Amino acid sequence: MIEFGDDIREVFLQPGGFYFGGGRTRISTLLGSCISITLWHPARRIGGMCHFMLPTRGQPAGAPLDGRYADEALALFDRAVATAVSQPADYQVKVFGGGNMLTHPGNGAEPMNIATRNVDSAYALLARHGYRPTVAHCGGQGHRKLFFDLWTGHVWLAHRPPGEAA
Repeated sequence: MIEFGDDIREVFLQPGGFYFGGGRTRISTLLGSCISITLWHPARRIGGMCHFMLPTRGQPAGAPLDGRYADEALALFDRAVATAVSQPADYQVKVFGGGNMLTHPGNGAEPMNIATRNVDSAYALLARHGYRPTVAHCGGQGHRKLFFDLWTGHVWLAHRPPGEAA
């Protein structure tokens, strides 16, 4: 976490990262095939972001939640929302990522597309947990960079498909 001018706190999420809070906090991350979900409560100006890598690990009994997995990242959101004495329907939900980072091997075989599996699991889990995304930028190819300001709810996205000039 970095603090800089105007009392803005910068939080960068690595893969598996999760943050939920408020105030003048900017959360950022870089995505390839991973997914980030943002939640923002417009009345209370609180929210969070996750950065998951895979749909599930089949959580061992008693193991702590691990944000690297979609199902466990949603459980972390559920815990934070309950702690904030709020409901999933209170939040604006946005979903980003799932860019295919692999090229076809050239032998006609399809590569294992973890990006598609991540996108599909994100939507299925959000619906199961009662979150309704209103904005999404998922799939395709290339990297995404996200910035999420908790004091406004604004999310900025930079998406650079492979081969596109800077």
